[in-house]
Amino acid sequence: MPDAPQRATRQHRRRLSPIWIVPLVAVLIGMWMLYDNLAGLGPTITLEMKNAEGIEAGKTLIKTRNVEVGRVEEVALSDDMSHTVITARMKPGTERMLNDETRFWVVKPRIDREGISGLGTVLSGAYIQLLPGNADASQRNFDVLDQPPVAPPDAPGIRINLVSQVGSSLRTGDPITYQGFTVGRVENTAFDPQEKEMRHRLYIQSPYDVLVTDTTRFWVSSGIDLNLNSQGFQVNVESIESLIGGGVTFGVPEDVKMGQPAEPGATYQLFSDRESAREGTFDRYLDYVLLVDDTVRGLGKGDPVEYRGVRVGTVEAVPWRFSAPQPDTLSRFAIPVLIRIEPQRFDDIQADFNADEWRGRLRGMFENGLRATLKAGNLLTGALFVDLNFKEDSAAYKALTFEGKPVFPTTSGGFAQIEQKVANLLDKLNELKVDPILDSLDQTLATTQATMRKVNEIATSVETVLNDPATRQLPQNLNATLRQTRETLEGFAPGSQGYRELNDTLSRLESLMRDLQPIARTLSEEPNALIFDSQDTPDPQPKAPR
Repeated sequence: MPDAPQRATRQHRRRLSPIWIVPLVAVLIGMWMLYDNLAGLGPTITLEMKNAEGIEAGKTLIKTRNVEVGRVEEVALSDDMSHTVITARMKPGTERMLNDETRFWVVKPRIDREGISGLGTVLSGAYIQLLPGNADASQRNFDVLDQPPVAPPDAPGIRINLVSQVGSSLRTGDPITYQGFTVGRVENTAFDPQEKEMRHRLYIQSPYDVLVTDTTRFWVSSGIDLNLNSQGFQVNVESIESLIGGGVTFGVPEDVKMGQPAEPGATYQLFSDRESAREGTFDRYLDYVLLVDDTVRGLGKGDPVEYRGVRVGTVEAVPWRFSAPQPDTLSRFAIPVLIRIEPQRFDDIQADFNADEWRGRLRGMFENGLRATLKAGNLLTGALFVDLNFKEDSAAYKALTFEGKPVFPTTSGGFAQIEQKVANLLDKLNELKVDPILDSLDQTLATTQATMRKVNEIATSVETVLNDPATRQLPQNLNATLRQTRETLEGFAPGSQGYRELNDTLSRLESLMRDLQPIARTLSEEPNALIFDSQDTPDPQPKAPR
């Protein structure tokens, strides 16, 4: 079978019309322009702040070191309407500034303790200041600070934490001083509701960060320090800034070593004053319980425990576990007071503190009469303190425990002893038999009255004699007699005629007495000489017999 004849087919080719080149080029140019525009835009960031005072969309700038790096595009409220949300467009190349350490705050006119700042924004309007960070983690959402940061995150120095009780007056920006010189600032202050504590973040700039060691103590600086002691009245004034707003000061106590440099982020306790900070260095102690029979009014936590005027401890709690059962040996219910004996106050025992050895020492002192007594420390305020001393007439020591802690033996204080003596005196007065004493007293009074009547009678008689005219003339007669005596004596004065005659008479009398002396001697030897003649016969001579 012959082959079928083949038909020729015509193929048609579609070709792109030159007219489409123009829109394609336009699309490519548009895409390139869109890409160039998007590539020329910086990152978008979101800022959150309490209120948008002074912030305007499209006008408010974002600056760092007075150079514009962005602009606010939108200002809106958050979904819960509790704060404002600001959307800003940053310039290209600012991505490396935006990280975890970046800080934003609004620059506007401010008046604070450091002076007046931000006056340039009065005419130009407020702007947002950016402090670049150096962290690696990128970030696009930020919280705007209420106050400018104290220092950049990478500023040389050290940042530490402080913990204090509620009520401390520290605020962000308060100065940190060392012996009156400002070395840092408080960066942040917050309240921990769970722990009920204030937490502060402090920045101490270099090179003063070497002053902070592990033995450093921080306390609140009121700006003025008053001290009244035996040496007089002393007043120490800090800087004017601290005097107005307060602040924090720190140092190492005199009796404590400097210690090792502090680690960044270390936590310290904030004390209320210098003395409390010094007390905080005594972290090794022995707990004892005082079972006090006297009143504890005027005794509080922190009051001193002294031994003959030297502080050796601190009162820790008044009262302590008041409702706990007491030892059966007590005759009456006593008030428990917890005290701490702090050997670090009078001995350098930082390394080799042995609690058992110290308890043994105190036990030996208890047996020798060491007792605790409450005494008045201030008569004006009625404050008390615990005084330790040896009592010779104290009762024998008997070891007791209260709630697992040893009991420090006590004796009654001075006021209690006075009260006891007064009570004993009243008891003795009540035992006296008053009726016989009163009867005897009545008799004595009657006798005294009779005596007084006699005295009055004698006084009346004396008065009568004195009022007699004859008695009144006695002085005149006596004066006349004295006058005559004086005139008589004047006649015998030396050089007078009577004196010469008397002198001659005495001379003749003396001569006569000399003449009479032989006669008197003869009469004494021979009484018969006036009758018989005196014959001097020789003494008989003895003769021998013939």
